[in-house]
Amino acid sequence: MSTSPQTIREFIELLRDRNELITIEKEASARLEIPALAERMMKEPNGGKAMLFTHVEGSSQPLAVNLFGSFERLKLAFGVDDLAAIPARIRSLFDIVKMRGGLSNMLSLIGEAKDLLALPPKKVNGGYAQEVVHTKEASLDTLPILHCWEGDGGPFITLPMVITKSPKDGTYNIGMYRMQKFDARTTGMHWHRHKVGARHYREHQEMGIQKMPVCVALGGSPALVYASTAPLPPQIDEYAFTGFLRSENVRVTKAVTNDLLIPADCEIILEGYVDTTEPLRREGPFGDHTGYYSLADDYPVFHLEAITSCKKPIYPATVVGVPPMEDYYLGYMTERIFLPVIQMMLPEIVNYSMPSWGVFHNFVFVSIKKEFPSHAKKVIYGLWGLGMMMLTKVIVVVDSDVDVENDREALWVMLNNIDPKRDLVFGEGPLDELDHAAPRAAVGGKLGVDATRKWKNEADVREYPDKLARGDAFMNALRKKWSDSGVFPK
Repeated sequence: MSTSPQTIREFIELLRDRNELITIEKEASARLEIPALAERMMKEPNGGKAMLFTHVEGSSQPLAVNLFGSFERLKLAFGVDDLAAIPARIRSLFDIVKMRGGLSNMLSLIGEAKDLLALPPKKVNGGYAQEVVHTKEASLDTLPILHCWEGDGGPFITLPMVITKSPKDGTYNIGMYRMQKFDARTTGMHWHRHKVGARHYREHQEMGIQKMPVCVALGGSPALVYASTAPLPPQIDEYAFTGFLRSENVRVTKAVTNDLLIPADCEIILEGYVDTTEPLRREGPFGDHTGYYSLADDYPVFHLEAITSCKKPIYPATVVGVPPMEDYYLGYMTERIFLPVIQMMLPEIVNYSMPSWGVFHNFVFVSIKKEFPSHAKKVIYGLWGLGMMMLTKVIVVVDSDVDVENDREALWVMLNNIDPKRDLVFGEGPLDELDHAAPRAAVGGKLGVDATRKWKNEADVREYPDKLARGDAFMNALRKKWSDSGVFPK
């Protein structure tokens, strides 16, 4: 295990050394041109390369994109030789809790897990992110903000880490919420109602606090960028979780214009506020990770008060669209990292997979160790009640011998095993805000599919036949006999 980079700049240099970065010195436009080039790169085999545009039209700042868009770059971002090492660490910590007898009390288990998964931030004075400070003259016009798709409502900051704090208990949240640039001093603040940032906004309203402080970090340690996308339980904030991922405390410092603690090692910090009494403003459309435009809607307005940065900042960005793109790889990390957490709540789950074409919230395969009739349906309902899994539109449950990370195999098994009249479970509940098929915003129908082999005592079925397979001994002998002939595929 190597060290996880502390800054985006360190990460970029590491990618350069590993031949994972392309530097483009020809001038390029942030309006449509760079996004189109980035999309083409992201669609290359294995995610293509990271890209650094050194000359962006109308800005003095270089722009980096597709930094996280491959499994190899994720390993470098987290400082591991194998991505499975991170969920393995989490699983080993939960094993420690079990050894302490935590399983006898689920609340005790959750509480101990919280302590084990958290490494609190370390406060410092000033820092890399405050080498240059602009207040009255601060302007978003200096940033190379991308206009990604022709139908977008304007340019959008696409990789922001939005920092807020609860006025009730002082807990922090760092969420990745896109920000449409309205003018040089204002943007939209696109936090969905299910997100913690929106909850903090409502808390400020309920307490009669008009000026809600907000900071937006651009860049920083790759682990922190990832953590801002992760569906963490409210007991664990993103600073603490990043500390766990890096095995090192995140350095934080006080913002210049408010009391929020910001990551000290970021490229750029936008400081400002949201007026909780101000009318919402129309934001969007936006070409989204679903592969469709998310529709225009009303959201709060972020007001810029200051921009701080290092001396020569690099502006980080991403582009989303028809999957798979860069965000697929960040989503994959969430899938893997949170499997042990889900298994802590539903231990019968063997594995799960969120295919890229399911755009995270639309579809999930789940394999289980089936132990009783209707066990699959129990898992379906359990997942719909578990954190952000509540937004999943379609859940397909198969037996433990099915490789759910192989889409073709899982779909093949599903279509062979189900009787649509018997095995489909329909429900209604919360959906992702981006689900344009929902009859009402963020609320609609759900589908659960029991694609497990049915037992005699759970359904009136004929005997389920075995899958076709050849024996290991026979195949090993066949491979040995034909390995040099060119007939047997290697």
